[in-house]
Amino acid sequence: MLETAKAAFAEKGSGASLDEIARIAGVGAGTLYRHFPTRDALVAAVYRNETEQLVAAAGRLAETQPPVTALREWLLLFVDYIAAKHGMYELLNSIVGGTSDLYSASTAQVKQSIAKLVDGAVASGDIRLELDPLDLLRAIAGVANIGLGADGEQAAKRLVDILIAGVRTRT
Repeated sequence: MLETAKAAFAEKGSGASLDEIARIAGVGAGTLYRHFPTRDALVAAVYRNETEQLVAAAGRLAETQPPVTALREWLLLFVDYIAAKHGMYELLNSIVGGTSDLYSASTAQVKQSIAKLVDGAVASGDIRLELDPLDLLRAIAGVANIGLGADGEQAAKRLVDILIAGVRTRT
């Protein structure tokens, strides 16, 4: 249901019907409403799910890839995360009661993920980093948010390689 809702919200924004989401997900409307009694609950769940997937990827990549590769791959996933958030921007800003709790929780998780990956790459000697690891995210998020659509996403993904090249240690 969450993947279907994410796709529907990205495509139609607030025009996405919960009944249509249920139908496409292959569940009854009652099932959707039992899990997510309001549109806000579904939007928040989609956002939390995206954050959880990004955070889980950091751990998985750190365990299975060389440190600099793990960092690069995770930054590419971060671009996709920003694109998903951008597609849901209108819906996120319409959540009753605001999004401060939702954003603060996700921000803390993302900060921990990037710090873990950067620390691993620095410890391995693959990169040198004299700046805050969040600056990598800020640079990529800035490009992804400024450039709308596929071109913005592709520009942000190219920026990942530029940033990684810029922080690599010289051999």
